[in-house]
Parts: sequence; C-alpha cells; structure tokens
Amino acid sequence: MNTIINEKSRRKSIIKDISLASSGYKKLAWASKNMPVLNILKEEYKNNQPLKGKIIVCCLHLEAKTGYLLQTLQTAGADVVACASNPLSTQDDVVAALVDSGITVYAYYGESTEDYHRFLEYALDCMPDAIIDDGADVVSILHKTRKEQAKNIIGGCEETTTGIVRLKSMDKDKALLFPMMAVNDAYMKYLFDNRYGTGQSVWDGINRTTNLVVAGKSVVVIGYGWCGKGVAMRALGMGAKIIVTEIDPIKANEALMDGFEVMPMSEAAKIGDIFITVTGNINVIRKEHMEVMKDNAIMCNAGHFDVEVSKGDLEALSVSKRIVRDNIEEFVLEDNRKLYLLAEGRLVNLAAGDGHPAEVMDLSFSLQALSLMYVIENRDKLANHVYNVPESIDEKVAYMKLKAEGINIDKLTDEQQAYIDSWDV
Repeated sequence: MNTIINEKSRRKSIIKDISLASSGYKKLAWASKNMPVLNILKEEYKNNQPLKGKIIVCCLHLEAKTGYLLQTLQTAGADVVACASNPLSTQDDVVAALVDSGITVYAYYGESTEDYHRFLEYALDCMPDAIIDDGADVVSILHKTRKEQAKNIIGGCEETTTGIVRLKSMDKDKALLFPMMAVNDAYMKYLFDNRYGTGQSVWDGINRTTNLVVAGKSVVVIGYGWCGKGVAMRALGMGAKIIVTEIDPIKANEALMDGFEVMPMSEAAKIGDIFITVTGNINVIRKEHMEVMKDNAIMCNAGHFDVEVSKGDLEALSVSKRIVRDNIEEFVLEDNRKLYLLAEGRLVNLAAGDGHPAEVMDLSFSLQALSLMYVIENRDKLANHVYNVPESIDEKVAYMKLKAEGINIDKLTDEQQAYIDSWDV
C-alpha cells in the first residue's frame, strides 16, 4: 500500500499504488466526456465555489464516474475525502488519480473487512461538514459510536435503496441526528439509474465474467423493483426465459403483465440457470433453494450488501470449493452438483464490471451534487428527517440532460395551464 501526504491539507491517503494515476486519469477523462450534465454544473461551480471551506466525506463505489463527481465537488471548493462503499468495486488507478489531484482517499481493491471499517473511521476523523453515503454505513457509524460528532454534521445524501431503508427506519424511531436527502427516490435517479443502469451493468458483469450465452437460459430475477425490472428487461432482450419471484402482490402482477412467469422461489430454484438477487434483503437464496438447484446453476447479487445469497449455507452444503475463473467460485455439493457464485455475492455489476454507464450516472451524480448544495444552503430550515429530493432539482437535471442532447419539449399554453388549474370548467 502507498501512504500519500496531501501537501495542502497535510492529510494522508492510503491506496494501492500512486504510480497507477496515469491510467486513472484516462478513465476519468472518458467518463467526463460522457457526463454532460455534471460538466455544466462543474463549470458553474468553478466560478462561485459554493462548497468552499467545507469538508465532504463520500463513501461510494470508487470508480471513474464516482471519481468525476468527487472532482466536481472539489471544483466547487470542497475538501473531498473518499472511502469505498464496497471492497471489490474500487478501481486502484482511479483512486490514484484522485489522490494525485488533491483528493483524500482511503481505499484499495479487495480491501479486508478490517481495513474497510478502519478506512470509514479514518474518513470520519477528517471531521466532515456533510456526507454522501451509499448504503448508510457512514451514517450508521456516526449514530452508533460518534454521536457527538454527528451533532455537528450539516446533513447529507444517500445513494441507494438499501441505505434509504435504513435511514427511514432511523427517522421513524426519531434517532436521526441530521437531515438526509433520499437521492435514490428521485425520479431522475431510479427511473434511469436503477432501471437502465442496473439492467445493463448487471449483464455487463455477468457476461464479462462467465462468457456464456444468455439466450435460451432460464433467468430467475428475485425482486421486481426498478432494478429488477431493468435486469429482466435486458435478459429478455438477450433471449432468456424470465422467471420473477416476489413478495409484493402488486409487483408480482406487474411482472406477470410484463410477460414473465411468476412463482415462489421454492419452485423457481428447480428451474433456473442464472439467479440474480435484487431485493436489498437477507438470505433470499438459502439452503432449501440450493438443495434443489440444477447442476451448474449460477448465482449472483445486484443488491447493495453481500447478504442476499446465503454464503454460510452454501459453504455448509459444499464438500469443496475453488476459484475456476476470475470472480467465479465453484462449490461442489455432496451429490456432486456444482453451483457457482459470482463476485463473492457482492454487487456483480461493480465487483465484476465497471458499474453503470457514464450517461446514466451523470444524472444520479448531478442529483447528488445539487442535493448536497440544497442541504447545506438550507441547513437552518431542515429538521433531522429523511427528505425527498425537491421537484425543482429533479426537473432541473431533466431539463439539463435534454439541453445537453439538443432536445426541446413543449410547454403548456396559458390557456392549457388555466384549464389544468381550474376546477369549474
């Protein structure tokens, strides 16, 4: 590991190898070329520096698109500190470039569980004014062991469904010590990032890792939220037969009317060739499912934490295991059936791929930047709750994206607006 001292802040970074920076700069340049909305914001922030004097801790997947968000916050005047939200999603060349450009980073690919938690603590030791979280791990630490520090946090933003579930639970219990913006719940986030981003990047990760054909295979999508919809849609486009498992009767009906088979996991487990978990919950593939799976069945996860496929059950059922290919682990069961787990059950699109496309993350990260500004600018007006992204921010990102694409849309005429606003027509 390299320990690098930031000459301006005198703060140390811990990364794999600073000499990888040149490769990282190339990735950042490619991402920035394809993130036009963030480019507009970066140009705007360069002049007024709304985050000048603020320390921002970001716990995110540290790859090129995220890196460009961090550089945008830096251009806005922030002192940016970053750590990884997943040990297998960090790109070492990107973090090297970020450190070289003056951003503090504590992360390396494949970091141990001990280092993962240690780096979260190091980031918080930098005494942030605000945070951007992905999975609510930073928020959790602040509320469990750093409550005094939490009282000085202006607020922050949360990127994922899993994190927002945790935050809303805290809010319900009146335990939240600072306001948080639920960026994941913004239209311009989940309609695009969750559906099109996850849909494409999950299959990028699976296809890159396995190099197997998808057409003709039975794909079981476990969970039919916006991420699950995207995964199923892309699988259908590649010729797969789609089975959806759900606990929500409304989503189950939606999957049915989208043309997919719907059944309990106990039945789907016997049929599937590829299983993809997208629920945010624990042990959705477990012992009783593994016991009836076909030989050579492949399992992977597209939820935030590596808890959706029960690795404990898989270990207990196996008589041997081995790595057969990068990010593919083979488990041999007593009856000689072989089951395969991709990317250690972690986010397959990031642990075994490059994550969402740049154009999609452009929308999500523009929402992050604008929402963070909103929280900081309105610090005296916001109570300690979870807030939805204001409609004005959602619409601003939508219009900026259309403008970047050279697209104009219609507006209501005065007559039409009056008609919509009236009840006595």
